[in-house]
Amino acid sequence: MQIYLPIAEVSVNLFLLLGLGGIVGLLSGLFGVGGGFLITPLLFFIGVPPGVAVATGANQVVASSVSGVLTQFKRKAVDVPMGLVLQAGGLAGSGIGVWLFNRLTVLGLIDVAVQLAYVILLGTVGSLMLMESLRAIYRARRSAQIRPRRRSHHHGWVHKLPVKMKFRASGLYISVIPPILIGMGVGILAAIMGVGGGFIMVPAMIYLLGMPTKVVIGTSLFQVITVSAFTTLMHAITNQSVDVMLALFLILGGVIGAQIGTILGGRLKAEQLRILLALLVVAVALKLALDLLLPPSELYSIFVERR
Repeated sequence: MQIYLPIAEVSVNLFLLLGLGGIVGLLSGLFGVGGGFLITPLLFFIGVPPGVAVATGANQVVASSVSGVLTQFKRKAVDVPMGLVLQAGGLAGSGIGVWLFNRLTVLGLIDVAVQLAYVILLGTVGSLMLMESLRAIYRARRSAQIRPRRRSHHHGWVHKLPVKMKFRASGLYISVIPPILIGMGVGILAAIMGVGGGFIMVPAMIYLLGMPTKVVIGTSLFQVITVSAFTTLMHAITNQSVDVMLALFLILGGVIGAQIGTILGGRLKAEQLRILLALLVVAVALKLALDLLLPPSELYSIFVERR
């Protein structure tokens, strides 16, 4: 069943959109990521222009994150004060990111810039996450005492910074500066790449801030909601690139998938979740890299700019 997307100006299969939304919602509940890092490239693959994919993908990220975070609140697995600090940085970063996005659009570089950013960022983050997760499993099998010593050394610099705050749910007393900077970086990525930023935030919260895995997923989703909602609103106001029809079907599939992912996530170990997420990130980066390097099936295309 084909439907026409008025802003994207393409026709796509309805059940394909529902399936894409369901897959990304599943990831949201399973890994604590908004899923934008996957939904935006997948929309590229089915012919949606990058500018529309970035702006509209943020809508689906909001819906799937809301569905997932409600379940995490029931489990008391959300550090609300930490989430609010991350949101403060995220909103500032999102404003900067939208400005950069509009500048690249005016210069005609947005399509290549977005795809190249995905290749570099996903490839780097995915590889680092995969190596760290494999090392964590190896250390756990050899000695249960090696991992705690490494974590304390790895994020010890955080405790030396000023403006400290107590985060009871995470069991931390650290400076608010690192969370604000992490949130700001994620906000910039959300605006330029249409991502929730969970694939960056989750490892940053674990390895840089030293947060326990049990509250990382819920707190990440809590931050993603506000930043993604603000990002998509800014895109709708500044460049009118949000396709409501596309967002509707992605959201419908995403809400259902998020509930399934949350149930499955409770049955897997933290190390297993991180390895699965890392493999998925690397796979998406490889696919985008191939699309950039391999010759296109059509050497020429006609683009008509809307006025």
